[in-house]
Amino acid sequence: MLLEKTIEGIRELDREAMERACEHQKNLIKPFGSLGLLEDVAVKIAGITGELSPDLAKKAVITCAADHGVAAKGVSAAEQEVTIQMLIGMLNGGAAINVLSRHVGAEVVCVDFGVKRAVDDPHLVVKRVGPGTADLSEGPAMTREQARAAVEGGIEAAIEQIDKGVQILATGDLGIGNTTPSSAVLAAFSGFPADLIIGKGTGISPDALKRKINAVEQAIKINKPDSRDGLDVLAKVGGFEIGGIAGVILGAASRGVPVVIDGFISGAGAMIAKALAPRSVDYMIASHLSEEPGHKIMLSWLGLKPMLHMNMRLGEGTGAVLAFNLIDAALKIVREMATFDSAGVSDAGLR
Repeated sequence: MLLEKTIEGIRELDREAMERACEHQKNLIKPFGSLGLLEDVAVKIAGITGELSPDLAKKAVITCAADHGVAAKGVSAAEQEVTIQMLIGMLNGGAAINVLSRHVGAEVVCVDFGVKRAVDDPHLVVKRVGPGTADLSEGPAMTREQARAAVEGGIEAAIEQIDKGVQILATGDLGIGNTTPSSAVLAAFSGFPADLIIGKGTGISPDALKRKINAVEQAIKINKPDSRDGLDVLAKVGGFEIGGIAGVILGAASRGVPVVIDGFISGAGAMIAKALAPRSVDYMIASHLSEEPGHKIMLSWLGLKPMLHMNMRLGEGTGAVLAFNLIDAALKIVREMATFDSAGVSDAGLR
């Protein structure tokens, strides 16, 4: 089956390439380690691609969209109809993710994993699992079969872009209420109580925040997700787009393509991906630290360090595409910076 085949295809990082990249960093005219995460990212990219300075010019962000039954509980400041309105806005090129993607030279790929009402648009990639999930505070968000379908739809979406020549991917999300299932996924894997990991999402009122915390607490209590089983967690307390994001990550990893992780919802997808295939985390690059309080816990659980700290909480892939420029900068350092030998600079005490 596609999921199992994809997981089997995820290789260990190329350690020899990483050693070469590390030695190259030591030979550049600077104290080793002085460029911080830029050096770390360059070494990781070498491990992923097997190349010291690969061409990652063709970029795409896959923005996964879906609706959530729990939104009916008043856990968001926006109405559920806003999901489809924003999706149409993205398809028309007017959303924040479109603007920032144009700025960094990336393509926006919108994928419908299960918005409440289907959209007919030639630019929309359709991987619909259903018209939104069930209310996770009253029972499982979806069936196990639907969870698998969501992940495999994400794998397909990633592979389709890679087959078109995309060399680096980013994850994004769209779905009113989706910080609630993302919080539930985090609670399931981390064991942290809901009130310590849940934030205001779209900017909700204190009463809505209480409803959101209660929804997550009920979801964990009623569904009892098994943290040892990624599909079980996704099925019981996740979302279709969260599964899609997990699939995008797995698909990219199986093809040796780096994938930049956006914020809180993408972090939930990354947790599912890691639970399904622990090695997949080696292919992830954390773009930024979200304003959502639970995101720091997510990144710690994943073992990833964010590149940016900008108080962002929009989603869509906005933080991830901004990190594309930093990754380009890291690779330009490798390509263009002089070495001690070529520049005739003494390396005494600097390596």
